[in-house]
Amino acid sequence: MSQPMFSNVLRDVLYALLKHLGSYVWFPQHAELPTVKAAFYGVAHVPHVIGAIDGTHTGLVTPRSSEHVSRNRKNFNSVNVQVVCLADQYISQVTARFPGSVHDSFMLWDSNIPHMMAPHTRDRACLIGDSGYPNLPCLLTPVRHPTTDAEDHYNEAHSHTGRVIERCFGLLKARLQYLQISGGALLYNPQKVCQIIVACCMLHSLALRSHIPLLDAEEGVAVPLANEGDMGCDEGEDDEDTADSRAELIQQYFN
Repeated sequence: MSQPMFSNVLRDVLYALLKHLGSYVWFPQHAELPTVKAAFYGVAHVPHVIGAIDGTHTGLVTPRSSEHVSRNRKNFNSVNVQVVCLADQYISQVTARFPGSVHDSFMLWDSNIPHMMAPHTRDRACLIGDSGYPNLPCLLTPVRHPTTDAEDHYNEAHSHTGRVIERCFGLLKARLQYLQISGGALLYNPQKVCQIIVACCMLHSLALRSHIPLLDAEEGVAVPLANEGDMGCDEGEDDEDTADSRAELIQQYFN
């Protein structure tokens, strides 16, 4: 198959797949919350969690004139992809439109996550994320400077629960190895790279729902549990109200 023909086929396949995004990647609805919360609570006893959030980087090639925009903290060009997953590694939200230089917390505020979480506030539902995010009523982050046993216990449980998203990235990149940084960069324009990433997230969830195992060759791929997209980002900010909300949860469940 010639390169022009392959490009046309890829364009048509991506178009056909992305029309059905909502059938493979969807955010938990009200009726699903008890089951989703119970699955997360079973990981390390952190209550009210309905998703784990983080960013990961996929390499791409960009024109010299715009390299500075997509160059991340590890000094390579990438797309920074925001993903929310469930306790069983199903992807419930993906945002793939930001260059590698964009901070995770900016992606959060510019995505539809705050809007999607708003209807669940009465259920005390929240996401769990690392210290690159701000601590919010709908997003639990670690205590940056724990001073009590309860805060230490909370941080330990938070870390254990947060590994869910790391395992999700590991499984996604083991199955679709061209998303790994070690696999090089995708040789398409940024818009198409973003479409490919979203399509891969759809295929990931389809494979899980269809119980498709990793191939032997995929199982042998060394994918670290630690998110290779972690750029050592700055810590988010805690305002007084949201810090109090987290403190109340720690007092109630980890004291």
